[in-house]
Amino acid sequence: MARGVYIHIPFCHQICNYCDFNKFYFKNQPVDEYIEALGKEMELATKKYPASFSQVETIFLGGGTPTALSALQLEKLLTLIRTYIPMHSEKEFTSEANPDELSAAKLQVLFDGGVNRLSMGVQSFDQGLLQKIGRTHSNEHVYETIALAKKIGFQNISIDLMYGLPGQTMAQWEDSLEKAFALDLPHFSAYSLIVEPKTIFYNQYTKGNLHLPTEDLEADMYDVLMRQMAIHGLQQYEISNFAKPGYHSEHNKIYWDNDEYAGFGAGAHGYLAGIRYSNHGPLKKYMDTVLANELPIVHEHEVSQAEKREEQMFLGLRKTEGVMHTIYEEKFKAPMSAHYEVVLKDLVSKDLLEQDEVGVRLTRKGRFVGNEVFQQFLLED
Repeated sequence: MARGVYIHIPFCHQICNYCDFNKFYFKNQPVDEYIEALGKEMELATKKYPASFSQVETIFLGGGTPTALSALQLEKLLTLIRTYIPMHSEKEFTSEANPDELSAAKLQVLFDGGVNRLSMGVQSFDQGLLQKIGRTHSNEHVYETIALAKKIGFQNISIDLMYGLPGQTMAQWEDSLEKAFALDLPHFSAYSLIVEPKTIFYNQYTKGNLHLPTEDLEADMYDVLMRQMAIHGLQQYEISNFAKPGYHSEHNKIYWDNDEYAGFGAGAHGYLAGIRYSNHGPLKKYMDTVLANELPIVHEHEVSQAEKREEQMFLGLRKTEGVMHTIYEEKFKAPMSAHYEVVLKDLVSKDLLEQDEVGVRLTRKGRFVGNEVFQQFLLED
């Protein structure tokens, strides 16, 4: 049963140098036809699996860039979502956004269409770094857009920040954090740069032309991030996410809880009825399949019990609260120790995990090497 719905808008007016998501330049793309195809896909899925969509709690518009759409296109998209996705259990409706694309008209359409959370890609408040990573907005765009969003009625606003960027100094990172806190927002996400294949940065990296901060400096940036967030009253509830009370991302929690969600759109991924699936990525293949009255799924994988246990651990351990013993036993009819006794003891002895009667969670030390910790749960059965 889908607790959440993810909808992929694969269009961008500018491709960022670090992005490896399924995306296309907006110009000369069949955007209106794509929106119609999205509606058709939602109709096909909800008619075929009505029970799976009876308790949807969250919707997330991601991309690409949803705000690359015009106000009229956004209005059409939101109407289609309301037509096909039952929303009586809805807690949260998020749209990703670029600061330089959110006009008053678009913000009003989003607000009137039920969107109650904005997630804005700010990344840095240093103009030189923004240009280096391929972003087109200015700090003024950020300030003006957030003020306008608040005026229209948005209260739940989050911004993304990035560290470990090419040539980034600690002073630049601390300055970006200071400017971010001055906005007095209830939620921040902060990610270290990962150089992914098929990106502009990857091409530069393989040629030796991408000069990144050292691992030690990146770790220091993460340390400063955690300390400053705590000082400013924001709780770290996940490795990369910080919020005031009551403002945790409900949608992302579905992923970390290893619960099920539907994915709509070109290249979207979903997890329903124990099956992880992905849609066709190319626009034409996606739209042709949907218009032929078929779900555009290109790959399906039935998740085994062992895989479900692994996912419960490495996704759940991203959360500050970690993995609860009661939830684990309820899902897998056995205590955590039955499957992971050796690896748990080892990681606790290294002060990377802490364990008590409630559950298991990363220590502060463990957060710095989270991926190495998670990897240990793929080696046990």
